[in-house]
Order: sequence, then C-alpha cells, then structure tokens
Amino acid sequence: MNGPDPWHGSCQLQFLRTEHGTIHQGGCSAPFKLLRSDQGDDGRCELPLLHTAGGLVGGDRLNIDLTLRPNSRALITSVAAQKVYGSVGRSQLHPQGAWSYQSVTGSLQPGSDLEWLPQELVLYADALLEQQLRVTLPLDASFLSAEIVRLGRTAAGESLERGCWRSSLALQRSDGDDHHWEMVDRLELGGSSLESVHGLAGAPVFGTLVWAAPMHLDKTTMTSLLEGAREDRCGLAGVMHCGALRQGLVARYTGHSSRDARFWFSRIWSRTRSLRGLQPARIPRVWPLQEEPLRRQTFTSNAQTATAGTN
Repeated sequence: MNGPDPWHGSCQLQFLRTEHGTIHQGGCSAPFKLLRSDQGDDGRCELPLLHTAGGLVGGDRLNIDLTLRPNSRALITSVAAQKVYGSVGRSQLHPQGAWSYQSVTGSLQPGSDLEWLPQELVLYADALLEQQLRVTLPLDASFLSAEIVRLGRTAAGESLERGCWRSSLALQRSDGDDHHWEMVDRLELGGSSLESVHGLAGAPVFGTLVWAAPMHLDKTTMTSLLEGAREDRCGLAGVMHCGALRQGLVARYTGHSSRDARFWFSRIWSRTRSLRGLQPARIPRVWPLQEEPLRRQTFTSNAQTATAGTN
C-alpha cells in the first residue's frame, strides 16, 4: 500500500512600498497558508506564514520566493515550530530514508529591508532535511535572518540518531556590474559531528543569525555592535560567538536551549534596528514566548545612555 503523495508547496510574494506602508501581493499553494498581515513600525509588513500539514515527511518540497521592491520593509515569520519527521528505516522499499527539502530565495531591491525570522525547526529521530537560503541584495538593502534547529526531541530523551540536517546559506551583494559574496555557509550535521568536540559536542540546538547591513560599518561602529552582542549573552546558557562580515554580522549559538538561542538572537536583532534609527524590535504576535527576550537589550541601552551622559 502506497503512502500519501509528498507535498510540493510554494509561496511567491512581492512587497511594495506605498504611502501607507509596505503591502504584499502574491499567494501560495498547500500546505502553505498566509495569515493576516500587520502593519508594523516604520511601515513594515509583518506576515505570518502557516504550514498546515503539521510537519514535513520524506519527499516533501517547499519553495518560498520573496521579492522586495524599492524601499519596502517586511518581516516574515512562521506560526509554529516546523517539525520534520523521521524517514530512515521506516520503509522496507527505501530503508535509507527520503529527504525533505526547503528552499527560500530572496531578491531585494534598493533601500529594501527583509527580516526572515521563522520559529524553531525540530528534527525528529531519523529525519532528513536539506534547506537552502539564497538572497541577493544591493549595498543599501538590509537582510536579517535568525534560524534555530533542534536535532532530536531531547525533552523526550530522543536524539537525531540516523538523521541528518544540511543547510546552505548564500548572500550575494550586487552593485551595478560589481557582484560579490557577503557570506557563503554550508553545513551538515549528523553522524559523528553530533558528538564530536569539533562538531556539536552533544549539544542538540544550533542556530545562526546573519545580518547584511544597508551601510558601511566603520571599525568603531562594528566594535561597539560586537561588544554589545557579547554583553547580550548575560544570563543565557550555551556557547555563543559573533563576528564581522564585510558589511554585516554573523552570530552562532550551540547549546541545549532553543529559548536562550532565540533570546540572544532577538537582542542582536534589536541592536540592528537601533543602529539604523528604526523603531525598537517587537516580538511578533504569533510567537509563543512567555518572557520578554528583549529585556536585556533594553537594560543595556539604558545603561549605555546613562554612561554616555556622564562622559
């Protein structure tokens, strides 16, 4: 008996700046569903994306294409954590399992600003997932992404076991005839890399935040941004590192708490808003957080303001 056919879902969206803020056009196919968008601060379109199938199984393919027109601003998030179910050893015909795929492509035009902030990705035991995130943007556009993956349902005593997660992240700057890579990052986590000291060393949570800034960050500004991001680790558990890109920032989290990863990334996100003189970051309404992850950021900002006033 054959199982259900895999999902081949797609979502194609364009964001346009109007006198009333950014609006979106386009649509999606099952299992995607767009929820009501909000008009956020600074005219930003905040759009929650729902995956109605309840999770990915082997063979599923999801494609998301985002185009931001000049000076538009968008924040895309997901309604819930994305689950990926195990497939290795679950079929006598395909004992090696079947991969699920997700591809996100962003095309940003001058002056645009995209924040890609999905909720946590959870891979069940024996799950196979390959995901790609590719963004092209000019020097005066901004792109921020924060993604967190949990490898195994550790609360239930489960690890990734024979599963594997592959990730490809590519950011390309385009300025007329000049094209260069801001960041190219390829990762594969599975097998010995889950326990090796040169891999995750037994930690089940891994996260990456990357910000491609819309302006040159001089040495003083970059140093201040990195020092602030390191201060934002206060009270959080895990191994957290951050460093400079050619025109931006990258941060990594490895540990046992997706909550702490999200809190740290949220505080860095808030700093990128503040650096551009935008309204403070606000947690999307669909996130199920019971605590305020930006609290440390607010405290630090106030402390810096008070210090600046006395020097």
